[in-house]
Amino acid sequence: MMLRLLLFLLVVVIIEFYSFQAIKTLTNVRWVLIGYQLVSLGMIVFIAYQFFTFDRSHGQTKMSMLAFGILLITLLPKLLLTSVLLLEDVYRLFSGTISHFVAKNETSSFLPERRKFISQIALGLAAIPFSSLIYGITFGKYNYKVIKQQVFFPDLPDAFDGFTITHISDVHSGSFDDPEKINYAIDLINEQNSDLFLFTGDIVNTHATEMHPWIETFNKIKKHNYGKFSVLGNHDYGEYVDWSSNEAKDKNFADIKDLHRQIDFKLLLNENIKIKKGTDEIAVVGVENWGVKFKKVGDLNKATQGLSKEDFKVLMSHDPSHWDAEVNKHAKDFHLTLSGHTHGLQFGIEIPGFFKWSPAQYVYDQWAGLYEKAGKYIYVNRGFGFHAYPGRVGIMPEITVIELKKGRNMA
Repeated sequence: MMLRLLLFLLVVVIIEFYSFQAIKTLTNVRWVLIGYQLVSLGMIVFIAYQFFTFDRSHGQTKMSMLAFGILLITLLPKLLLTSVLLLEDVYRLFSGTISHFVAKNETSSFLPERRKFISQIALGLAAIPFSSLIYGITFGKYNYKVIKQQVFFPDLPDAFDGFTITHISDVHSGSFDDPEKINYAIDLINEQNSDLFLFTGDIVNTHATEMHPWIETFNKIKKHNYGKFSVLGNHDYGEYVDWSSNEAKDKNFADIKDLHRQIDFKLLLNENIKIKKGTDEIAVVGVENWGVKFKKVGDLNKATQGLSKEDFKVLMSHDPSHWDAEVNKHAKDFHLTLSGHTHGLQFGIEIPGFFKWSPAQYVYDQWAGLYEKAGKYIYVNRGFGFHAYPGRVGIMPEITVIELKKGRNMA
């Protein structure tokens, strides 16, 4: 613990040293330099206090999220700035050594002065993540996008050609702080007029009480002709905090499951339900959480009791790692899997139809949008809410509208 603390302090000192050097190349105004140092010190103290006093019995709070946001806002830009100036120092040391000792130029300084334009470049580069992260906290986290996606299946029952599903995931209600924005998002859901509504888990960060202020809001999601169904996510099991007793943890879990009833969602716990349209039908299958690196309680065998391989199935499974690990290997085919969980790491770059990147792709093979293997599909929702970092940069909160189509994808 002590060694980690010392390493952390060393990194902080190096980063702050180089950041201050960059500021000094732009101005020598005393009050500006002192003000910068005081602000930096205040942020470091606030972050350290929040992290060292973090209470695992309560889990994440709005203050701990704010601390993490400030950490990213200060750390990432300064790391980028430090990297540029460190490279310049390597160049200064190398060129100074050559000039002073090899070329025998005794009039030249062993270590040339720092070049102002390099510091300006470093500050300009650092401004990009700084402004982006600020935007993510102030605007990005509620910048809801409705994404419409057609998915083609040759064996889709005829009556379901054109059937629409509104899909959201990862509400994380304990992170919300703006009722007006959440009401706006609910209005967007209702405007889609879909046939079916599906929610793929993480209704809270940890505690059932986090959802209590938002029950009335989520009850405004209108009744869909073919129902509103949901499953649990990894955060719904209360695994990330210390509980006073097993009874307290069990009660919280029971209360979380009951939240779905209170907002008129039918919670599917390793079970399925048939959706009938005319003489045709499809099955909606819902499993509890199953993740390669998270809780594994999803049971595909139990969830598909009464179904055949030929039945058309839409599976709700919170964690997309389930798809490659179990779903695609299961004897009963799953035509379409809907997941969430990744949030697209709430950070990345997307140019729809052309380019998509996030650090999430180095952890998950399927992390945002539609993926296909051997005629089977998974759609990974980018998440309705946010967690840890209280913002979104590039990867915006998503309301998905999926249209089931009869036939083969011609793309």
